[in-house]
Amino acid sequence: MTPTRLFDLLFLQQKNNPLPDALNYKVDGKWKNYSTDEVIDIVNKLSKGLLSLGVEKNDKVGIVSLNRPEWNFVDLALQQIGAVSVPMYPTITEKDYKYIFQDSLLKYVFAGDAKLVGKVTEAGKDLDFFKGVFSFDQMEGTPHWTQVLNKGEGFEADLDAYRKAVDPEDLVTLIYTSGTTGNPKGVMLTHNNVLSNSIAVSDNLQPDTKLKRSLSFLPLCHIFERTSSYFYMYRGVAVYYAESLETIADNLKEVKPDMFTTVPRLLEKIYDKIVAKGLELKGIKKSLFFWALELGHKFDLQKDQGWWYNFQLKMANKIIFSKWREAVGGNITLIASGGAALQPRLATIFWSAQIPVLEAYGLTETSPGISFNRYHKEDIRIGTVGPALPGVEIKIAEDGEVLCKGPNVMKGYYNQPEKTAEVLDADGWFHTGDIGEMVEGRFLKITDRKKEMFKTSGGKYVAPQLIENKLKESVLIEQAMVIGHSRKFPSALIVPNFDALRDYCQHKGIKYTTDAEMVVNDKIVDKLNREVEQANNNFAQWEKIKKIKILPNEWTVEAGELTAKLSLKRKIIENHYEQEIEGIYQD
Repeated sequence: MTPTRLFDLLFLQQKNNPLPDALNYKVDGKWKNYSTDEVIDIVNKLSKGLLSLGVEKNDKVGIVSLNRPEWNFVDLALQQIGAVSVPMYPTITEKDYKYIFQDSLLKYVFAGDAKLVGKVTEAGKDLDFFKGVFSFDQMEGTPHWTQVLNKGEGFEADLDAYRKAVDPEDLVTLIYTSGTTGNPKGVMLTHNNVLSNSIAVSDNLQPDTKLKRSLSFLPLCHIFERTSSYFYMYRGVAVYYAESLETIADNLKEVKPDMFTTVPRLLEKIYDKIVAKGLELKGIKKSLFFWALELGHKFDLQKDQGWWYNFQLKMANKIIFSKWREAVGGNITLIASGGAALQPRLATIFWSAQIPVLEAYGLTETSPGISFNRYHKEDIRIGTVGPALPGVEIKIAEDGEVLCKGPNVMKGYYNQPEKTAEVLDADGWFHTGDIGEMVEGRFLKITDRKKEMFKTSGGKYVAPQLIENKLKESVLIEQAMVIGHSRKFPSALIVPNFDALRDYCQHKGIKYTTDAEMVVNDKIVDKLNREVEQANNNFAQWEKIKKIKILPNEWTVEAGELTAKLSLKRKIIENHYEQEIEGIYQD
């Protein structure tokens, strides 16, 4: 059978590759497994239960929860009756929830735990179209999701007829993007949008790539992990949900996955922890560690560096890098990285350690994949986001903006035709808002966000993301924001990686007091300035960071400084640190 709607993937898996552990989740310290047949049975009963509640085709139903099999059950149950899922981040505010409820006319919400139930219940107050909340956790006063399941057992409905009524071009999900300014926009994605992307990714990896298990920890409400989940279904890959972000290291060792999807920040943290442990070593062990690290940084996928380098790298892999592979479970065939720019030196070091990291690129509006580095070395260029996915076209506009066209491109923004017209032109090209270039005629390289580039008072353009990513290559820098619009020169607000800073202070014999005191300590300021100078070597004179302000507090989602997917809300950060910024330019 050829799948044309997302729920078809379930039955494709049942026919071609039924799994005893299709979906898996830790309950009371033990893995609970759901087989392919069990998932189908639950999904069918849930579909009937939703119909018994009066959920009809095109009705909107919300899901707000951390990753767990119930998330998938509800998602698939909605799909096969033609209803539309509205996934929401667990971290957003009541105000955001209320806006989404009102904009989408949400009928029901399935929420994970008591805290989320409280937030969405409050958001749904006084909305006559909103019918109520079901919880995934058992709790008093809130109906449990299994009540819908139980309703389905006794409800007569011809699900085949409902499935047949779902067209590939029907809306399957409405995803509200966490914009850096204004209210979120509802991205309308069809079955074909997301399915075409999942299959394109599979074609990209080729059928001989052996994948049996994945570990999932990126939020399912984000399209990157969501599309990955359908890819797993298509390829017959068992999905294991990490217990939390804090347990990823332990879960990797337990599950021993063949692949996982991630954002660069997690890889940065893994690398920083490995280097921190290397610094603690003594004598010959420490020398060997940094010898291997130096070899890894010299690695080049496209270049044979001769027998002596190859021999040394082979020994480094046996002595040192084998422990890195054990740390990510020992079976990794590939890691897909997306959501933000991956530092080339990070990709290089992981590849040298025989841990392939494939960088991808896309947006919610493109389901999400636009381009993806292939697994084989002739189809990958570190520092780029790879060639276009099968079926997707890429074009660079005259002003450098990346445009794309293909079956992955959204129908538009819900209730916002004017906003849709701003990004989807008459010829069907989607305007990404990213600036990029083609390398060797086929590899896409993203250089910055179009709206985030600024001009100094000297008339020179500065691309902040490129500089910020280079600054964050330092193990001592956690967050960075480049400023300088209409100013004489670029500067940067910098938040240290305080764990790494403590290690540095211990190593250098500097007494660590408080974060606030350390960011004004002369020795620390001097060290961070030197780290910035090192990054500056990569940029033209007008792009170099002339001054920095070191901050004692991380930027957070809760403070409104980051979006739910951890992008900088630049205007808000600038407002929060207005005095500090003025101080930079008054000195």
